[in-house]
Amino acid sequence: INFFISKQRTSICVKIRMKIISFLLVFYSITLQLYSQNESLESNKIDPKENYLNKNSIEKENSAPSELLNIDSIISSIIYLKEITLVGYKSRTDIQQMPEIVGTNIYAGKKSSLVVMENVQGNIVNNTMRQVLAKVPGIQIWESDGSGIQIGISTRGLSPNRSWEFNVRQNGYDIVADPFGYPEAYYNPQMQAVQRIEIVRGQAALQYGPQFGGMVNYILKNGSDIDKPFQYETQQTIGSNGLFNIYNAVGGETKKIHYYSFFDHRNSNGWRENSQYYTNVGYGNITYRFNEKFSLTGEIMHSHIRSKQPGGLTDEQVKQDAQQSLRSRNWLDIKWTTAALIGNYLFDKHSNTRLNIKVFGVFADRGNIGYLKPITIKDSINPLTLQYDNRQIDQDLYTNFGSEARFLTDYSVLKIKNTVSAGLRYYLGNTDRSRLGVGDQGIDFNMKFIQKNQDLDLTTNNAAAFVENLIRVNNKFSVIPGVRVEHIIMNAGGRLYYNSLQEEVLIKKEKRKRNFLLAGIGTEYLLTESTKLYSNFSQAYRPILFYDVTVSPETEISDPDMKDSKGFNFDLGYRGKIEDYLLFDVSGFLLHYDNRVGIIKQQRIDGSFYNYRTNVGESVSKGFEGMIEISPLLFSGNRPLLNIRTFISYSYTDARYGNFKVISIDDATNSLKESNFKNHKVENAPKNILRTGITTEYKNLSITYQFSYVDEAFTDANNTISDITAQTGLISSYSVSDLSTALTLNNNLNFKAGINNLFNYTYITRRAPSIPGPGALPSDGRSIYISVGAKF
Repeated sequence: INFFISKQRTSICVKIRMKIISFLLVFYSITLQLYSQNESLESNKIDPKENYLNKNSIEKENSAPSELLNIDSIISSIIYLKEITLVGYKSRTDIQQMPEIVGTNIYAGKKSSLVVMENVQGNIVNNTMRQVLAKVPGIQIWESDGSGIQIGISTRGLSPNRSWEFNVRQNGYDIVADPFGYPEAYYNPQMQAVQRIEIVRGQAALQYGPQFGGMVNYILKNGSDIDKPFQYETQQTIGSNGLFNIYNAVGGETKKIHYYSFFDHRNSNGWRENSQYYTNVGYGNITYRFNEKFSLTGEIMHSHIRSKQPGGLTDEQVKQDAQQSLRSRNWLDIKWTTAALIGNYLFDKHSNTRLNIKVFGVFADRGNIGYLKPITIKDSINPLTLQYDNRQIDQDLYTNFGSEARFLTDYSVLKIKNTVSAGLRYYLGNTDRSRLGVGDQGIDFNMKFIQKNQDLDLTTNNAAAFVENLIRVNNKFSVIPGVRVEHIIMNAGGRLYYNSLQEEVLIKKEKRKRNFLLAGIGTEYLLTESTKLYSNFSQAYRPILFYDVTVSPETEISDPDMKDSKGFNFDLGYRGKIEDYLLFDVSGFLLHYDNRVGIIKQQRIDGSFYNYRTNVGESVSKGFEGMIEISPLLFSGNRPLLNIRTFISYSYTDARYGNFKVISIDDATNSLKESNFKNHKVENAPKNILRTGITTEYKNLSITYQFSYVDEAFTDANNTISDITAQTGLISSYSVSDLSTALTLNNNLNFKAGINNLFNYTYITRRAPSIPGPGALPSDGRSIYISVGAKF
């Protein structure tokens, strides 16, 4: 066995070229290398069993809280692969490439990224995602919520609306309102509690279900990286606009148990007028290892968020004073509880045969009250009543249950070991929806209905099965075919509204049942020991949403034969790592989105018009995504006290509509006219997104500068340049700079500080047609934060 060992401060990279296949020798050698970072290999004598619980073990570095990897899974990978890279416990880079296999999941051949939160240089207190995901190319971010409560991300010309084009998960299970009927992520984890973020582009559809954008999985801290029975962690932050944050956590590990629990509170007055908020989050998990084969994890999280929403502005008002607010009565309140029980069982360590079972639930309440008329209509006291007009109330109650079972094992063909992953899923979701309700005439938060107008009961039943097979043709080339079968039943019933006679108008009982078969194939080819070519083709789909089938028949009619949107993602790329000084991933992509749902105008026999919601056309996104990070002072292989790391993350996206039929009203003749949006640019699709930065490190002090540029984008398929209400129109290109610094003392005490939007640039990233208030939504200007943390 030849070892090529690079002992850098930022990571441990172990390259193993197999010449003698010996299980005991490999096991013993890895244990020595992980346990003895600062001593020679010959001077250490360590029992491999002890390393299983050591904080530097592979389990600690690469395991999800719900899907632990032990030594045996890594041994299996070494046997299969010519080279394996292990990221060390003291690695200081925040971006990594996903291993081929993690737990029961196969990531080989997929466009993926791994963000290590502990090493992110930036403001994670406010979930500032342009800094957190700076090195993930092509991520578009809505920055209209400076509190960080509502995270909106997307990619490849898809909508960032509460990340609904991604399959959003926490510790491997769904946390959105309903992944099929209403896939909006109203809750997002506090980034201080996140251990890492896994991002897989559209090819995640085969393993995780419906989405064109991909999968985002927030892996929370679980205590497995703590080497003592009890540890207390605290982080205290203050900042501009009355920002105050306190994060307290306890965790630990014994021979059989590891656990982690935290409480996070954050409040602020907000950068804009009428934008104060608070958030409280509590979380706890505990894992019990019955033996080396079986472990069981239980976890629960509860979040309560309340924020005042300043509403939109016209473009002219943004230029005059972006901090102003013309809405003082709009509120959002979210209560979100998630719970899960997760079991992991290792059948056979030699064949890496393992089973992961999750049982989970989401119990949530999302409500908002406010004055939601266009911003051109003033919200003022009515001179006839001497009171404000009544506010609108919208409320959803979510009760969701699900379970997933995933099985992974190895098998041999012609003495070459391959890996197969298969899974089953069942999901039941219920949404109790009360929309367009009449609220009070007050200013404070109050969710008491004067009248419930729309009152709907929406349910989703889903059963699915998938299988993916990692076939190693030889020691360089792998093929990964896969297939997924989906069965979905959606039911909708209840009251749509009251007519002028105060009679109930009920929805026609909707029940839609359909089946999907998705297929895909990926490939990987090792060009060198640490670089590889990869490609992937995967089908994807987007189910018809609840909103599409619960329209008001007075103004809209839903096509009873409406089809789910379907399409595919294709990637071709080259990625790898050279020692500790270079990490890169460059690729081209193609996303085809067919059967997009839209609205066309129709005319009744009596001459009245209505909107007809149906499939109207297709869109195609194609382009380039690339990231390179380099540490030039590490070229020589030495360990300098001063280190510099710089990166560039860039994406180019050309997203346009194909055949996209539109029927609208010709105001001049009061008749219908037909047109086609073919070659129009897709909304929310900036052509260029560039993020770059440089980090200078001296001993335990680091200073980071980041720059972000996002190109202009339209907000509707009509490519409207401007609108008097600012609800549609062009979003101009913008650039933002951020500065942050961090100092760590004795690995137990840290100081952090930073300036967001260093040059106080005024910009918008979103226009809202309704909630949280119609109009252009300015992003936050310059703000600072200072943070002190400790571990005991």
